[in-house]
Amino acid sequence: MRKKAYKATTNSRHSHPIAPNLLKRQFSFEQPNQAWVGGITYIPTGKGWLYLAAVKDLCTKKVVGCAFSSRIDTQLSLSASDMAVRCQRPSPGLIFQSDRGVQYAAEAFRRRLAVLGIRQSMSRKGDPYDNAVAENFFSCLKCERIHLRQYGSRRAAQADIFAYIEAFYNTLRPHSAIDWLSPCAFELRLRNASAA
Repeated sequence: MRKKAYKATTNSRHSHPIAPNLLKRQFSFEQPNQAWVGGITYIPTGKGWLYLAAVKDLCTKKVVGCAFSSRIDTQLSLSASDMAVRCQRPSPGLIFQSDRGVQYAAEAFRRRLAVLGIRQSMSRKGDPYDNAVAENFFSCLKCERIHLRQYGSRRAAQADIFAYIEAFYNTLRPHSAIDWLSPCAFELRLRNASAA
């Protein structure tokens, strides 16, 4: 069995402001784009670490934004949230939940959310369950994909993981929290119900 590498991705020792916990472990919402969770994980490759930032919708369970980088910085979290905003076009008032990491607490990230009318929410200190939905996605990704492969380069890892998200996780993988539908199928059911 391949030994799994471990690397910390959360640096919460910083002087940036901490947002209040607005989510309070409410992980289910009636409609898309009411609440998102964001997080960052790492992938070992033959050319060094690759970092993945992902944004997940708490209604559809769909990964609505993602970004990859060889650096774990604020630009990574900004790129993932920017993709989510471009694809989903949320109305003001959306909650964005994350851990207290510097990538989410930095002024550039806080300012971007404020301009978009997105309300920032952060996990309580030392409580990983507040961001359990993001961690659950990363756990699925690693068990179902990353730990079954060896990536020779960051580019190979990025292409494979993006394909997993778009061609499997969002479109085919059933989720118990949404009646064993895939996120895309559940999203379609919601659209059809609102149009009826």
